Amino acid sequence: MIIIDKLRQHPNPIKLFLAIFYLVGVLAIYIPYTSDFFISLTPLALLMSFGFLMLFHPKFDANTIGVFALIFVLGFFIEERGVNTGLIFGNYSYGDTLGLKISETPLMMGINWILMIYLTASVVEKYKINPVFKIIAASTIMIAYDLVLEQVAPNMSMWSWQDGEIPFQNYLAWFAIAVVFHSILKIRKVETRNKLASTLLLCQMLFFVALLFK
Repeated sequence: MIIIDKLRQHPNPIKLFLAIFYLVGVLAIYIPYTSDFFISLTPLALLMSFGFLMLFHPKFDANTIGVFALIFVLGFFIEERGVNTGLIFGNYSYGDTLGLKISETPLMMGINWILMIYLTASVVEKYKINPVFKIIAASTIMIAYDLVLEQVAPNMSMWSWQDGEIPFQNYLAWFAIAVVFHSILKIRKVETRNKLASTLLLCQMLFFVALLFK
């Protein structure tokens, strides 16, 4: 506990580790010999990132855990309906990179929704603006993130779109769902100020931007 408390007070070592970790990931994916192996580590990388982020979460209580559980369940259910009906995001299918699937949907997508909602909420929380504007700003950041991610995801066997075309419907759905989830955070007053969030979001964004050129 002493070590954990010290890390919470001084996050720079973890920030440096994450920067190096994602940089090594980019370089390894660019090398044909190591590319497939490092892509296969994607679920572990997401879980590690999520774990570090939660290490710096200021306060866990029943309300916070309940909201996280709700976003996980709803996020997974939306993805499951989306991939099996094509009605929410469009017609797409998941590859094998994101790990264990239930009904053609990786369980990791539930974690990913919590991660992205929390990260984007934390980034805008530091600004003294109207809560409604915070929700819109955080949801817009998620769209910017997805615009990059969608270009890289097929090459990493995360998911792929029918005929290789990403429908505009996908971005509308992402934004609408993000607004709902961010609203839940605000209504339930979940604290999202986190010392690691900005660094982690930047590392992930730069990671996928770098892979655009592969």
